[in-house]
Amino acid sequence: MVYGLAMTSVVLIAFLVPLGLLARSLAHDRALTAARQDNQSLAVFAGGATEDSARLEAALLEIGAGERSTTVYLPDGTTMGVPAPVTPAVALAQSGRSLAADVDGGVEVLLPVGGANGITVVRTFVPDSALEQGVGRSWLILLGVGGVLLVGTALAGDRVAIRLTRSVHDLAETADRLGAGDLAARVEPSGPPEVASVGRVLNGLGARVAALLAAERELVADLSHRLRTPITALRLDAETLADPLERARMTDHVEDLVGAVDELVTGLRDPREHETQRRCDAAAVVRERADFWGVLAVDQGRTLTLDASPGPITVPVSAVALGAALDALIDNVFSHTPDGTDFHLRVTVDAPVVRVGVEDEGPGLASGTLAERGRSGAGSTGIGLDVARRTAEDAGGRLVLGSGPSGGAVVVLELPSGA
Repeated sequence: MVYGLAMTSVVLIAFLVPLGLLARSLAHDRALTAARQDNQSLAVFAGGATEDSARLEAALLEIGAGERSTTVYLPDGTTMGVPAPVTPAVALAQSGRSLAADVDGGVEVLLPVGGANGITVVRTFVPDSALEQGVGRSWLILLGVGGVLLVGTALAGDRVAIRLTRSVHDLAETADRLGAGDLAARVEPSGPPEVASVGRVLNGLGARVAALLAAERELVADLSHRLRTPITALRLDAETLADPLERARMTDHVEDLVGAVDELVTGLRDPREHETQRRCDAAAVVRERADFWGVLAVDQGRTLTLDASPGPITVPVSAVALGAALDALIDNVFSHTPDGTDFHLRVTVDAPVVRVGVEDEGPGLASGTLAERGRSGAGSTGIGLDVARRTAEDAGGRLVLGSGPSGGAVVVLELPSGA
């Protein structure tokens, strides 16, 4: 609206100022025209002034009733009417030239009239007040018109701005709701055609995303049902093991698999409910995964060091999700470092950040390693790093890659403290 008022002001100035100057010019010309008419009405008597001075004096009295003052310079040097000095312009008129000249306080209009005894000059003085008569009122009228136009522009611009702002605000609000997961949010297209078109596209986008997510959830749900049969078979096979310790270990692994599948399906079916249940003790999860991977570490001649601050250390991540992220990072250690390479698991608290890290004594990260799916400088797919990155970012944290004192790789999940 500010730009609209600025443009309107420029247009008004471009039109009103010339109109005001024109009004001044017209008033000036009108006053001079009236003065010339006075001179011409006296010219009839001025040519025979010596024979009919009475009629000339009567005409001078009649004309002199207004703002203008009239003087007649006779050929013999005498004057009639309002006394006035002989100016250079009057002397020029006595040579037979008609003219109008600026003098102090106004303009004198001079008309020479030839007669038997010489040239009589009729002079009418027009004061500045007569030259500018009506100009002030014209300027006030023009200013009033300009003010009305500005107010009208402001009101019209305000209504247009309110309409446009309301439409854009509705779009932004709907987009925020869609971004927050409310896929049922829709906007009523309104406003200018371009804004209304964006509203229709946003509604179509919301419907498309909802349809895609619904299809994805159905696919995952179907996949979970298909996994039930082989998982049940694994559970039955585990229960047939003769060794009680081996049977308990395999049963625990099967239960972990069942829990992971259940959490995945639950999260996809109702993400908002799943969000409220995301919380675990990071120290306990790290200890559990250290126990799990410790067996394979011993088998490969690796030394696993666990350094965990006293718990509980609560983070806004489910135990299954944090365990899966740690498994992905530890698996990278086993996959990309030679047997016998030591590694460390650490959990530290530096309020309000909890750091869960995996550090190895291997050759370190290759140049250009990125935590993006499908991209890694270590010769892998990069999916493990992507799992860890998404786990950290979903909790409001981040994944940090670096190198340890020995040159080995250091991967740290920086998570907000959930305490």
